[in-house]
Amino acid sequence: MARFYSKVSHKTGMVPGTLLHIGRRLLDQARISVFNYKEVDYSEKQDVPVESCRPGQDSSTVNWINVDGLHDAEIIGKLGESFNIHPLILEDILNTSQRPKYEDFDSYIFMVFKMLTYEEEKKEISSEQVSLILGQNFVITFQERMGDVFNGIRERIRLGTGRIRRMGADYLAYTLIDAVLDNYFVILEKIGERVEEIEEKLVTYPSPATLQEIHKLKQEMIYLRKSVWPLRELISGLERGESPLIMKSTSIFIRDIYDHTVQVIDTVETFRDMISGMLDIYLSSVSNRMNEIMKVLTIFAAIFIPLTFFAGVYGMNFHVLPELNWKWAYPAWWVLVLGIAGFMIYHFKKKKWM
Repeated sequence: MARFYSKVSHKTGMVPGTLLHIGRRLLDQARISVFNYKEVDYSEKQDVPVESCRPGQDSSTVNWINVDGLHDAEIIGKLGESFNIHPLILEDILNTSQRPKYEDFDSYIFMVFKMLTYEEEKKEISSEQVSLILGQNFVITFQERMGDVFNGIRERIRLGTGRIRRMGADYLAYTLIDAVLDNYFVILEKIGERVEEIEEKLVTYPSPATLQEIHKLKQEMIYLRKSVWPLRELISGLERGESPLIMKSTSIFIRDIYDHTVQVIDTVETFRDMISGMLDIYLSSVSNRMNEIMKVLTIFAAIFIPLTFFAGVYGMNFHVLPELNWKWAYPAWWVLVLGIAGFMIYHFKKKKWM
């Protein structure tokens, strides 16, 4: 449950805009990397001092500044001063429990969304918050840790493939959101495979372990839904907004990722319905198995009740039992008992009770 919320009680009573990191510290030291590129060339720098991060003077050059590690509020504050970012936005960047959202401040656009990855060993979804600031010729991204889904974008910038180096900062922001969204489909494929595995177990032999898997998968879907649903509002605001920072040529691509977002949400809702149905199937399967066991026990009890009656009658300690002196009494008793048992078995099979 700790993944669904972060403790913010220690921030109560502070002045709005106070820069305080809320969340897990995932890196020992914050790191800044910078890409500067235009159509003809590019440059890449690692471990850049925050003092060197300034708005570019060349309007034809796109500057992508990426910060890994949000625990250092001083770095975030200095970047905010350099790019004239509102303190409340910096406060939201440092709060890793933010809901995905979109805000337009005329001179820049601020977005928050969740970057999800699927951990095969634990079979669960892990998340980190990504904050993105889009300006006239710059994009600043803030991540909680090293490692992301943006390596393909970095390679396109290095090699100059695609249209990324011919487009502006708005197109870079689009590609970053698109990369995050594409990874959602990978996660949904993994979840789809787990759903199929659990369905097979439900059909063959449902067990308490299967119920635990269903419960865990249901939690994962709640977590995924919590991350995906607000993204629809974010992209809708980006698409319908009239910000001069979004070029008409990029708006077409933004409409495309809006369609992808709707598709992801539909798939999430489908899986949630299937998982809810699995709980019903599990309970029905367990109930049917119990009914089958009770039916078998009832049939055996019904067969042996009359046999027990005869055994009880002829086991009584009376001196006068005429049949005991008859020569064929014992064989006749077995014929009677086996006849009754055979008739009952035949009757049960005819009724398809066994």
